[in-house]
Amino acid sequence: MKTLKEEPIFNCSAKSLWNILSDVSRCDWVPTVDAITLEGDCRIFQMEGIGSVKERILLLDNELMKLQYSAIESKMPIEHLATMQISEINATSCKLEWSTEIDPEMFAEAIHQGMLVSIEGIKAVIANEAG
Repeated sequence: MKTLKEEPIFNCSAKSLWNILSDVSRCDWVPTVDAITLEGDCRIFQMEGIGSVKERILLLDNELMKLQYSAIESKMPIEHLATMQISEINATSCKLEWSTEIDPEMFAEAIHQGMLVSIEGIKAVIANEAG
């Protein structure tokens, strides 16, 4: 199993970032996803290059600003566990700690590229909401 980790800093409050990420039906920050459908504790979406993916939301903790989810159904034989944790730096900036455990490792590069594109998507959403 390979672990991927990104720790970007965002120019917004921790609460503002949490408002974006904690809305698990929101996909405007994921460029390869057009829509998300919620089904109980799961979200379902089509992802470019991967097809239909169903993820179970394992943890959505508003106090800790922590989200954890796992892919449970996809066309690819993949095991996946992701954790997003936000920490406040000051009133106008915060850090996202985003880690993903992925198996088999052959999917790691594609998942990592998806994380990087999504981080840029989050930055664009923050800029758009601020401006």
